[in-house]
Formats: sequence, structure tokens, C-alpha cells
Amino acid sequence: MSPHAMFTAFATIVLREVRRFTRIWPQTLLPPAVTMTLYFVIFGNLIGSRIGDMGGFEYMSFITPGLIMMSVITSSYANVVSSFFSMKFQRSIEELLVSPVPNSVILVGYVAGGMARGLGVGLIVTLLSLAFTRLDIHNLPVMILTVFLTSALFSLGGFINAMLATKFDDISIVPTFILTPLTYLGGVFYSIQMLPEFWQAVSMANPILYMVNAFRYGILGVSDVHVGVSLGMIVLFIAILSVVSLRLLKRGKGIRH
Repeated sequence: MSPHAMFTAFATIVLREVRRFTRIWPQTLLPPAVTMTLYFVIFGNLIGSRIGDMGGFEYMSFITPGLIMMSVITSSYANVVSSFFSMKFQRSIEELLVSPVPNSVILVGYVAGGMARGLGVGLIVTLLSLAFTRLDIHNLPVMILTVFLTSALFSLGGFINAMLATKFDDISIVPTFILTPLTYLGGVFYSIQMLPEFWQAVSMANPILYMVNAFRYGILGVSDVHVGVSLGMIVLFIAILSVVSLRLLKRGKGIRH
């Protein structure tokens, strides 16, 4: 397949994904904005005023990077898992698989679509946060790199979940019982320095901790984990999930019977 044909296939998948989530924006873009606004009001204004400072910053400023990252994670994941599983359920994915499009192009196309939604929601939440706090960017390259890598990582996670899912209930199990707990325990609302040493060590096994702290470093300049370690861990997770995704596609797991 020529490079031009592969680019056309990639662009077609991405355009389809973008049109899909923008067409139903009241379901894809509005709910995260409303949810994050409630977080800002309840945790930032009401509870934050009682907590005081954390990590040398006002509590609202401290949790804002984590809330932005939370919206990026959930939106990137949800876009790919729902879109790809819907194509499996409707059996329209077979048309794509019998085409000469390489598996890598299919994967990158869906991941890029998930990133588009995740980054779009992240931008909306960032703009909303300006109504509650002031964002003084400490390191713009780190901030941008972290949000792009995180969005790609959870788009890959959503792709794997969609590949392995056999019914609609299966695409809600991972976000409910794995993704949500990891997000809340990933340092969004607190610094792990507040925890006993044992639980600090346990927290280091949470991949979301690295993403939240790298993004917080980009905005505030503080982090519970060295930013180089955080970015390295995110890249490592992306590499692992990319290999798993391509192998599942090659085997036709959950698609070919």
C-alpha cells in the first residue's frame, strides 16, 4: 500500500471519529465540562477554602492540573472503546479488515480520533478552570507533551478494551472498576507526600500518578515524582499497549470467528 493511500486511510478514520463525537457533542463534550465545573465548585471553592494550601499552592490551583488530566483520560478512553466496539457490534469493522489498510494505520487512526476528543475536552476544562483560578504555566513543553502522551495512552487502553469486549457491559467494567479508582488514587486531590511511606510506595504502582504529576509540574512546577521518570513511564506504557493492540489486531481477537 502506497504512503499516499495509507495517509488517506488514516485521515478517513480520524475524520470519521471527529465527526462522530462532534455530531453528538451534548453527549461527548458537554458532560465532562459540567462534571469538572462541579469538581471546581465543590472541591475547589467549598472544601478547598477549609483545607488551605497544599504543596505551597492554594488547594484550587493544586487540584486543577489533576482535574484537567482526569477529563483527558476519561474522554480519550471513552471515545475509542465506544466507537470501535460499536463497529464490532454492527459488524462494519469487517469492511475495514478486508481492505488493504495495515493494522498499524487502523490503530493509529483510532488513537488519533480518541486523542482529538480527549484534547478537545481538556481544552474546554482548562478554559473553564480560568473562571476559578489562575494558571501560570511553569514549563509549556512538558505540559503539552504530557497531555498528548496521556491522551494517546488511554486511547490505546480503550482500543484494547474494545477488542476484548464481547458485550456492551464489558466496555463499562474497566472504566468503573479500574480507571475511576486509579484516577482518584492518582494524586489528583492530594500529594502522596501526605501518605505513610508504605502507601507512598503502593501509589508508585499507579500509572495515573505519573501523568498527573508530570502535568502538575508543567503548570505549577511541583511534582511528587521526578518529571523525567514520569514521562519515561508514560512512554513505556504506550509502547507496551501499542504492541498488545497490534497483536490483538493481527490475531483478530474478538473480531474474526
